[in-house]
Amino acid sequence: MPQTSENNFAGIDIAAKTLRAVVITPAGDVRDRREAGYQSENLISEIKSLVEGLREAGPIESVGVGIPGLVNRETDRVLISTGLPSMVRDDIHSELMKATGLRVELENDANAAAYGEYIAGAGRDARDLFYIGIGDAIGGAIILDGKLWVGASGCAGEVGHITIDTEGNECECGNRGCLETVASGPNIVRRASERLGRDNTSSLSRLAMEESFSAGDLAREAINGDDFSIMMIERTGRYIGTAVGSIINLLSLERIILGGAIVEAGDLIVKPIIEEAGKRSFQPCFEATKIVAAELGVDGIAIGAALLVRDSVGG
Repeated sequence: MPQTSENNFAGIDIAAKTLRAVVITPAGDVRDRREAGYQSENLISEIKSLVEGLREAGPIESVGVGIPGLVNRETDRVLISTGLPSMVRDDIHSELMKATGLRVELENDANAAAYGEYIAGAGRDARDLFYIGIGDAIGGAIILDGKLWVGASGCAGEVGHITIDTEGNECECGNRGCLETVASGPNIVRRASERLGRDNTSSLSRLAMEESFSAGDLAREAINGDDFSIMMIERTGRYIGTAVGSIINLLSLERIILGGAIVEAGDLIVKPIIEEAGKRSFQPCFEATKIVAAELGVDGIAIGAALLVRDSVGG
């Protein structure tokens, strides 16, 4: 890729087993992307290598990093990260600054994805939106009047911990029946596996022949017409729609954007979400809210992190 003399901005998404990185121009165009696996012990060195690769597209001014956890942007510390617990004990911000020689800013991954969709995706013509990211966990983020709203503690938007069933399974947060216990990737797989184990008719599903499968696999099988997968996707959609109805009643925003691998199922999951949200929200509020799938795909967090660092003070 030819170099440019203008300063670019890098964004990195620290996913469960994979790092995804992009470099964008000041205008917000993606010039390059990279991806790499990593182990916790080589996280810093892998990020350093990704940034060095992205420099082939031109000089980089600063780096935004999407973290799967709660981040205090004032102190640049990771408060909670169930997906990457070792990061809580380490000063990853200082380590990354030292390794890359660049200004680095940390952000919650859902916040980064929301900002990316607001600027360059499904929310680019809205002023207010709520983003729901459905992955190994369920994250949420709020944009009000064009700005991320994180609340007094920096924890606003934690939709994954809205209670769906007061007598449901225990969540990692200590509560019971959180949305995350039924609609996060691992819990969608758990529910599907349990159903496959006790329902003889489910054995006709192609998933029954797999030793292991992911929520993304379930979405793809649903698209391919697998009846069992369609049923599980629709039920998951109703759980998410219940939470979306509460969000609509509380905030009455212009747009709610749905992201994550499970959204690859398209209307098979978006339609039940919309239908359930319509049943559970105040009708005037529901009619004023548009519920749509995210547009930026797997690069959404990285793109949003790059855009955030570009648009931050001094960026």
